[in-house]
Amino acid sequence: MSQLDLPEILSNGLRQLNLAQPLDDTQQAALLKYVELLEKWNKAYNLTAVRQPDQMIIRHLLDSLSICPYLRGKSILDVGTGAGLPGIPLAIAFPDRQFTLLDSNNKKTRFVVQAVSELELPNVDVVQSRVENFQSAVRFDTIITRAYATMGDMVRQTDHLLEDDGQFLAMKGTNPVAEIDELPSKYVISDSHVINVPGLEEQRHLLEITVA
Repeated sequence: MSQLDLPEILSNGLRQLNLAQPLDDTQQAALLKYVELLEKWNKAYNLTAVRQPDQMIIRHLLDSLSICPYLRGKSILDVGTGAGLPGIPLAIAFPDRQFTLLDSNNKKTRFVVQAVSELELPNVDVVQSRVENFQSAVRFDTIITRAYATMGDMVRQTDHLLEDDGQFLAMKGTNPVAEIDELPSKYVISDSHVINVPGLEEQRHLLEITVA
């Protein structure tokens, strides 16, 4: 895949997502620079199993941005952010919201700190910590997880970080029926969405979890 094709893959994918707030040229350039950084660091740090930049756009950028319509509030926590997903793409898309990207892996948070610096994202804080040990001065309107633990573990470990009227967003592949059954009784699935990621044939689901 030619590097020249990458902007087209991104712009075509964004058109198909049909976001309420379309991303301008500067935001799209930032997303492409993030992929460039991810590809570069991935060779030494093994940040993601996805190796090809075109697939990074589909599996990382567009997958992350597909949940834009469901974000709520001004303060967002991305738990188990790994290489900065979905937090960095969402922070680029929503410069007026504050994002905290949390991960316990030093190697990955080191990359995320560098990426945030190079992308000049003042609305992102990066924290290296185990989630159960993380204490925040503010509580979060939305807590997102992508490929992190079960939903039961997620809500138990982050309950102390959620605003009273906040929501969890769990990004999943197939619909996690068994995980839903294991949610603590104080939580309910307030909504479930089938997510179509442009260029990706695999199934994606997004579950909104709130206090009952």
